[in-house]
Amino acid sequence: MTAVAMDFGIDEALRALGIKDINDGTSTGSDFFSTGELIESRSPVDGALIASVRSTTKEDYNKVMEKATDAFKSWRKKPAPQRGEIVRQFGDKLRELKEPLGKLVSYEMGKSYQEGLGEVQEMIDICDFAVGLSRQLHGLTMHSERPGHRMYEQYHPLGVVGIISAFNFPVAVWAWNTALAWICGDVCVWKPSEKAPLCGIACQNIAASVFRKNMLPEGISNLINGDFTVGEFLSTDNRIPLLSATGSIRMGKIVAQTVASRLGKSLLELGGNNAIIVSPDADIKMTVIGAVFGAVGTAGQRCTSTRRLIIHSSIYNEVKDALVSAYKQLRIGNPLDENNHVGPLIDKDAVNMYENALTEVVKQGGKLLVEGGVLTGEGYESGCYVKPAIAEADNSYAIVQNETFAPILYLLKYSEDLEEAIAIQNGVVQGLSSAIMTNNLREAEAFLSCAGSDCGIANVNIGTSGAEIGGAFGGEKETGGGRESGSDAWKIYMRRQTNTINYTTSLPLAQGIKFDL
Repeated sequence: MTAVAMDFGIDEALRALGIKDINDGTSTGSDFFSTGELIESRSPVDGALIASVRSTTKEDYNKVMEKATDAFKSWRKKPAPQRGEIVRQFGDKLRELKEPLGKLVSYEMGKSYQEGLGEVQEMIDICDFAVGLSRQLHGLTMHSERPGHRMYEQYHPLGVVGIISAFNFPVAVWAWNTALAWICGDVCVWKPSEKAPLCGIACQNIAASVFRKNMLPEGISNLINGDFTVGEFLSTDNRIPLLSATGSIRMGKIVAQTVASRLGKSLLELGGNNAIIVSPDADIKMTVIGAVFGAVGTAGQRCTSTRRLIIHSSIYNEVKDALVSAYKQLRIGNPLDENNHVGPLIDKDAVNMYENALTEVVKQGGKLLVEGGVLTGEGYESGCYVKPAIAEADNSYAIVQNETFAPILYLLKYSEDLEEAIAIQNGVVQGLSSAIMTNNLREAEAFLSCAGSDCGIANVNIGTSGAEIGGAFGGEKETGGGRESGSDAWKIYMRRQTNTINYTTSLPLAQGIKFDL
């Protein structure tokens, strides 16, 4: 792999993460060389080539799977608390390398440096959670209807877990899956986004160093690189009982059908079309803070980004004016400069989708309150910097019904009661994150009730972004129904087994059947 010296300390970050001196072709983090096609990693920050990485061939993939399946045989036998100790060391290594990894995330993906550091912190947090979990992989005991019998449930490792992650969170989502899978006794094969392959190599290097230090098999953590065709290696492989995939709804439907056709399990984290309901009893200042952060953070490229603001007509103009004023204060530029609020979109394709969405919302009857546009000139040479936009719209517009991965916020109005607002909130195919801004206890509870938000995440007086590690993360409807991270999300990485023990000298049969033997 060929690396190029960069400003902003990127060169030093690459060296610290073991990327700078990797030979051309070491795309999988394994001890063999790939002959696959080159993938260029270009930074959306300045358009510069960071490095070229070899794509994984089918031959490479089979070698990875051989190592993974072999490593699983020994890793599953290691007591869970001992597996937890390895994850603890991995978390400590992330603490040590938080700054260079956060900088690489920021530079390769384009999110702010603070967000890059925050993403690495999420990795550390899930490691801490997983370490505690390693002593709590509990089952259930049940009373048998037969005398002298005992029943219980226990959980066992699944095997090789496949992970396909998206560019917008190039390291954290992998860690959400991997830390839990490792604790559960599984091994992992990860295909990061082809738009952020260096983040994947950096994480593989970190993990591999921990496993080497503990004289454990290399195949516990595995990396493959490439586009959707490489992802198909995972989705069609019977050796992978669970495939966790993060991405678009379109991608998720293909993965789900392919995995289901071989009766495998899939964990899907797909698109979001997230809304905040702003009731007449909302705190306007808190509303503006939550809406702006949710809409422009990561340049609108989070699955939990705020896309829609559903505002009661009695306060509509007040909220609208406050938002327009707040947007005038946004600073757009190099995400490694902590004075900037908004960095670039991931690439030119994302810019084209952004421009198309702005054209479509006007064509479909909407009105731009804060006009967008692509920024040019000094500091914007990559062509990936755009202005966050606000548009008045209607929930029925086709463009509003779809998720555009860009900083576009649609203002929608409701005039009657909360039931109307909830109907608008739920009136999309996606069901990831939602929120209500209100100081009315009855409204808050109604929003969280079974007749309220139909999303996997529903918040009160905070925005749609910012999920914590302790709670299960995921959404309903066409968001896929998957759950990652906290709570009991660990159970999907294991197989459940029911056990019955007869500790008597007789064998009673079902339905009173008797054999005279």
